[in-house]
Amino acid sequence: MKHPLLIGIGGAHSGAGKTTLAVAILRYFKTHPPIYPFTHSPKYGAIKYTKTAFYTSIIDDKNILYQKDKDTRRLFDAGAEEVLWVQSPANEINNVMPIAIGRLSHLDCIIIEGNSAIEFLEPDVVVFITNVSNKNIKPSASRVLKQADIVIEKRPLHYSSKNIHELIGCIEMIVRKKEIESILKTRSNEGMITCSDARKIAEELGVHYKEIGKVANKLKIKIKNCELGCF
Repeated sequence: MKHPLLIGIGGAHSGAGKTTLAVAILRYFKTHPPIYPFTHSPKYGAIKYTKTAFYTSIIDDKNILYQKDKDTRRLFDAGAEEVLWVQSPANEINNVMPIAIGRLSHLDCIIIEGNSAIEFLEPDVVVFITNVSNKNIKPSASRVLKQADIVIEKRPLHYSSKNIHELIGCIEMIVRKKEIESILKTRSNEGMITCSDARKIAEELGVHYKEIGKVANKLKIKIKNCELGCF
């Protein structure tokens, strides 16, 4: 898994509810036990990206970010320890976003808000809010929709604790699955991995042996020299 963990929140249009969802997730993180893969109390941050016509900036001045009714203020109030407001034209995002991520690299998890930022960064988990027919989504948002791991088709007026608990459960499952995929690809050789190596992966990640077997099957990686029918 990349460090820090990146969670992207995109939307079909302006006002889709990206900040509202980011706030709900941050509040959950600050009031509940650490999610997978963290074993300690993680530090969370957030980046809000806004596309501009000409200028590029990374704003970290709290006199600006803390202004009343600003989305960045809401992110701080929800529990983000650090927040950056990144602004740039589309053709400058490849220069500015790595700098922004670098400034927050000491944190454990960063919430990324904004379609263009998600498309460039390819976060570990992408949540996309539609609220409209897919036919009405502009091309740039459609590309992010294709990246999405989780799609919220109709945003509620208020995210209940049950809504967010279920969403966080999905995020944990996706992070775990992608980490298993990454390790299996790295440690397999010519589409095969030994049973003992597969068991080591399960024990390292604290997951059931059969979970490794399911992901290996999906990747068409064969587990050889299998012992005791673990997989």
